[in-house]
Amino acid sequence: MYGLSGDAEGGLALVQTVDFFTPIVDDPYIYGQIAAANSLSDVYAMGGRPITALAIAGFPQDGLHIDDIAQIFRGGFDKLREAGVALLGGHTVQDREIKFGYSITGTIDPKRILTNTNAKPGDRLILTKPLGTGIVGTAIKFGRATSDLLDRAVAQMRMLNKGAAEVITKIDGVHACTDITGFGLAGHASEMAIGSNVTIEIDANALPIIPGVLEIAAKNRSGGMETNKEHFSPGVEFLSGDGRLSADDPRRDLIFDPQTSGGLLISVSAEAAEKVVENLKTAGVLAVFVGSVRSYRGKRLQIG
Repeated sequence: MYGLSGDAEGGLALVQTVDFFTPIVDDPYIYGQIAAANSLSDVYAMGGRPITALAIAGFPQDGLHIDDIAQIFRGGFDKLREAGVALLGGHTVQDREIKFGYSITGTIDPKRILTNTNAKPGDRLILTKPLGTGIVGTAIKFGRATSDLLDRAVAQMRMLNKGAAEVITKIDGVHACTDITGFGLAGHASEMAIGSNVTIEIDANALPIIPGVLEIAAKNRSGGMETNKEHFSPGVEFLSGDGRLSADDPRRDLIFDPQTSGGLLISVSAEAAEKVVENLKTAGVLAVFVGSVRSYRGKRLQIG
């Protein structure tokens, strides 16, 4: 969730976001880092700069060692420090499930706010992180994730979207942006398409995917994936023909996979697209062309 407050005539505006979730990994320090990166992501997706944070946490009264709680907070604090964000305090309650995250305050130039409602026909779409963290998270719960797969997923979930945000806010021609989180690629791309009154085309063959995810996808579908599929499928069309997705291609499920601390989906004019990708890569950010924006065609999302 996020909000915006400020006067366009008075300089910078403030943005406010809040996000928290239950553990996706067993390591408490890494969980804290991922929760912080995820909480910061909405501000980056708007083109803002996070400046302060308030912690939000729920912990069970029994069964969780005080050292583990300390490590969760330490992981989050270290990630906030990496982002240049000051932790002001927070609030903790007793809860049957562990929950952790932050409310983030950021600043933004009112003249350069990025939303998910301004994609334009002719734009190209760029994605900045591979997909598959929801599938990996489900595999972790059932002990089906290899150490290599876990390491790859954790590395990208801990990665801030700061570098990507710093690049795209400096280039004219970036029209819209959203971070890919709980609704999956299908959900967040559909929201962008609806808000912009366009159709978004996704090239499934171009999608960056965490290595090893497709091989385990069939046995690790999460409840969130099924919920996303039920909600967003009516607006999705899978294109058929040579080079398209077969009926049993696991990428059909992958686009509905809920992501944790996912990348940015950026809609940018065709003229500026190559410059954006070049600058993102120079900044050490993955940048892959994954589709384009078209005038509305009866479906919000076309996958081919």
